[in-house]
Amino acid sequence: MMGSFRRPRPRFMSSPVLSDLARFHASSPSLQLSNTSVWNSVQSAVIKVFQGGALQTNELFTLNESIRWLLKTEMGSFITDYFQVFLSLYYFLFVRKTTSCNEQLAVLADMWDRFFAEILPSLQAIFYPVQGQELTVRQMALLAFRDLVLLKLHLEETLRAAACVPPPVTQMLLVLQGIHDAGAPSLEYYQLERLVEIVVSPYLSNVLHNRNQLLLGEWWR
Repeated sequence: MMGSFRRPRPRFMSSPVLSDLARFHASSPSLQLSNTSVWNSVQSAVIKVFQGGALQTNELFTLNESIRWLLKTEMGSFITDYFQVFLSLYYFLFVRKTTSCNEQLAVLADMWDRFFAEILPSLQAIFYPVQGQELTVRQMALLAFRDLVLLKLHLEETLRAAACVPPPVTQMLLVLQGIHDAGAPSLEYYQLERLVEIVVSPYLSNVLHNRNQLLLGEWWR
């Protein structure tokens, strides 16, 4: 009986994998991948995301492989600190856009919308290989936004005086309140709680922290 004929599957060229390229060029030191050039490609992509640009087709795959490669090098330990650099720049962008206290909440609402809806998902996708550490990429980025953008604005009086708090600002406070530090609650977390308490009513604050503050105050008397 004649066997069935199977049409051979077409073979497509797969996307390049950095680890494979490194092994391929291992015999030629002059062609070995440069950690610096790989890192620069990641930085360029992140800058583009913060500027509102979109990733190109297959670019995400290459970026993920770049991150996996860098995690195995001496540069891997700096990746988690990278969010702080860009979120600090995001804060200075806010300051440049704001000319008066009355504009603070409107500008912050606009920046949070773009960060939460566009920048954060892209950062999660680019730095996906970093998952599994003590904090996820999402948590690291949101904590950096809390500490390096929101809490630097000193919004207590602005929120109290506002006739109406923009919904994105309320959303921002509630989202950030749900993100906890790796260890015990930090001072920044309790500073955030004070802001949430202004916007959300009624609000049950962290009673244990308030009690500890009271006991500490009595101890110093």
